[in-house]
Amino acid sequence: MLQCKKAYWVGIFAIATLYSCAPTLDTVQEDTTVVPDQYKNQSGDSLNTARIKWSEYFTDPYLDTIIDVALKNNQELNITLQEIEIARNEIRAKKGEYLPFIGLTGAAGFDKKARYTSQGASEATTDIRPGEEMPEPLPDFMVGAYASWEVDIWGKLHDAKKAAVSRYLSTVEGKNFVMTNLIAEIANSYYELLALDNQLDIVNKNVEIQTNALKIVKLQKQAARVTELAVRKFEAEVLKTKSLQYDIQQKITETENKINFLAGRYPQHIERNPVAFNDLAMKSISTGVPSQLLENRPDVKAAELELAASKLDVKVAKKRFYPSLDISAGIGFQAFNPKYLFTAPESLLYSLAGDITAPLINRNEIKATYYSANAKQIQAVYNYEKTILNAYVEVANQLAKIDNLEKSYDLKSQEVAALTKSIEISNVLFKSARADYMEVLMTQRDALESKFELVETKMQQMNAMVDVYRALGGGWN
Repeated sequence: MLQCKKAYWVGIFAIATLYSCAPTLDTVQEDTTVVPDQYKNQSGDSLNTARIKWSEYFTDPYLDTIIDVALKNNQELNITLQEIEIARNEIRAKKGEYLPFIGLTGAAGFDKKARYTSQGASEATTDIRPGEEMPEPLPDFMVGAYASWEVDIWGKLHDAKKAAVSRYLSTVEGKNFVMTNLIAEIANSYYELLALDNQLDIVNKNVEIQTNALKIVKLQKQAARVTELAVRKFEAEVLKTKSLQYDIQQKITETENKINFLAGRYPQHIERNPVAFNDLAMKSISTGVPSQLLENRPDVKAAELELAASKLDVKVAKKRFYPSLDISAGIGFQAFNPKYLFTAPESLLYSLAGDITAPLINRNEIKATYYSANAKQIQAVYNYEKTILNAYVEVANQLAKIDNLEKSYDLKSQEVAALTKSIEISNVLFKSARADYMEVLMTQRDALESKFELVETKMQQMNAMVDVYRALGGGWN
């Protein structure tokens, strides 16, 4: 009879175990073999500019000072640092889940049983000691320790901890990515500020040129060589150019405030040397090979770690279908009178129990969690591949931009030289009545626009130098 019962329960447990098997799902594996061997028109040398520290890559002392302040004060970066701390605490929480839980407990109370019940009647007739009846109401005092432990048979809890570690490392890479973008944004804004300073200087000089031209036109009107229309046209051109000063000054204010915001401080003057802007030269860029993006780009590394965590999440969700073993134990003392509380063995109590449980019916919640974890893992695969592709495209775009801007800057420099010379020629021709005032005005306007475009191109060159450094994964190390 006893053997039949044992066989019965073993059969029930076997059925539960078999039924606990997780359903099979289709999944997707990441593909990193599609990364090209080298960038277009690049040598494929392993030397990589991303390995250079930002303080060595940017040699302007004013810019370096601002970046250094921003890395300490920027609010977004500090918020990310707290996310790292949150992820670190998540590791501690997951680690604690597979260790035994041990605690202390204490209790006090009293209980009054109805006399005309079986338990009340038996207590009323029970003598504790000769001549001593059971107290009524009955006090109860207890102190003890308890422990519980889920035995990690399948490694479910350890996998959950590993997933937390991967997400912690991902937040560290996220911090590095924020740092890289912060440095790039400050550098781009700083070069934009220098460009605006130079454009303001160009406008101021152009106002002087146009003011002198206006004086000449007024003298020629007095000599009846031009009409009042010419004077008014020149006056309007001077006023238009002067109005540009205030537009540029507003942009300078906004750009300074943007840099101060990124540096985590209230608006103040940004120290800089505008004269050095025209002397800025493009750095020699070593791109290395595309596969180095997997090591240098924090966003790629973060996506890789998030993918690893999502795979572990699938394992954890799958192992919830399997039976789990819980062990609980307790030991302590309990008595109706404090003077008997620590009397052994009469007041001693202890317990030890083991439970094996397996999901059998209504596993919808476990299935849903498993399906969701698998879907998130597939999402993580596509996000990882997209991040790698985006990194490669960013580098390719910036390399092409650097090459095209270099050619454009050379041509625009020649254009500025030609138009600057044409201003002198037009003024000479105008004085000798061999050119009308409209030709002088158009020449001055074209020269101003070409100088503005030259400064813009120089700024775009510096921005491209910053952006290719960021795209390669530089700035955080």
